[in-house]
Amino acid sequence: MKTIKKPVQSEINIKKSQFICCLFPTKNKKESKEIIQKLNQKYSDATHNCTAYIVGDGEGFDDDGEPGGTAGKPMINVLRKNELHNVTAIVTRYFGGIKLGAGGLVRAYSKSVMEAIGEAEIVEIEEYDVYELVFEYSDIKIADTEVRNNSLETIDKDYSDKVRYSVVSKDNRDIEKIFEKYLGKISVNFKNKQFLEKI
Repeated sequence: MKTIKKPVQSEINIKKSQFICCLFPTKNKKESKEIIQKLNQKYSDATHNCTAYIVGDGEGFDDDGEPGGTAGKPMINVLRKNELHNVTAIVTRYFGGIKLGAGGLVRAYSKSVMEAIGEAEIVEIEEYDVYELVFEYSDIKIADTEVRNNSLETIDKDYSDKVRYSVVSKDNRDIEKIFEKYLGKISVNFKNKQFLEKI
């Protein structure tokens, strides 16, 4: 699967109307809606803030007052055509006084998203099982050695009362099995599933 590495913004002008497209990497509907809300506040003076998103728990689009099917749907179609997932697109329009007609709007919103995708850094993502290793500070060396020797990837480290590593296996190796010889020293718990850049 493909997504964008980081947020990107591009701008086009068509018959005096300004179209600003912002793309954001997003994992779920909650993240998408929070970003859409922020952008609606940022561009509260705009004529329209049209949206489309494809994320882990669903997809959706909104014409935000443009004639039905002329904004959100063309936007999501561009995301689909480019096989992008975990992404939210917002196109902000400042009306320039010249009507574009239904066909013109479809082309304008499609072009706006395509331009932004053209500027984005596209990365491959895969769904990984994330496990949490919990151990004492005195066992850091053991944990680091096993992580390295078994081609595990550490995506997060937390040093508080105990040490906590969030790890994934590049080749779906059984992480619990790797650490079973350290029972009582290193506890291994399944944390969640996450879409991450391909390791």
